[in-house]
Amino acid sequence: MINARNIFVLVLIVLAASLRISGVLPYNFTPIAAIALFGGAMFSNRTLAFMAPLSIMFLSDLFIGFHSSLIAVYAAFIAIVFIGQVIRTNPTMLRAFGGALASSILFFLVTNASAWWVLPEYTKDFSGLLNSYAAGVPFFRGTLTGDLLFTAVLFGSYKLAQFRFPSLVKA
Repeated sequence: MINARNIFVLVLIVLAASLRISGVLPYNFTPIAAIALFGGAMFSNRTLAFMAPLSIMFLSDLFIGFHSSLIAVYAAFIAIVFIGQVIRTNPTMLRAFGGALASSILFFLVTNASAWWVLPEYTKDFSGLLNSYAAGVPFFRGTLTGDLLFTAVLFGSYKLAQFRFPSLVKA
């Protein structure tokens, strides 16, 4: 459904997504999880909620490149949209930050398990899985920081805009 609310949400998402391919952000510091969370929480159309982050990932991956853990990354973002849909019933900033924290942890667990599975340097046992998680810890800081920052920007911008434009308030 095309309405002012969906257009505003989509504009915020496109602006944030442009940062992924801009090259200005540090490694592992991206807005994609926040976009998935925000889209899940704000779009009334479930198809749009899932297609926005997946389309952004695919289009930006055309520029950045594809990798062996691609399916796990996309699956993690699908799960993050579901977290956003849980927030949808009452999208407060506290719930958004809780969702961002849960999203960061979920992404870390899923993508590092995938790395353990596909990369030959990890033994295919519990010890190898733990080694994969340990190797991913330095990257988690950037992921968590980016998720929290971009969640604050997206949800905060939307909340501020609601004061100026009452048509953005959910019906």
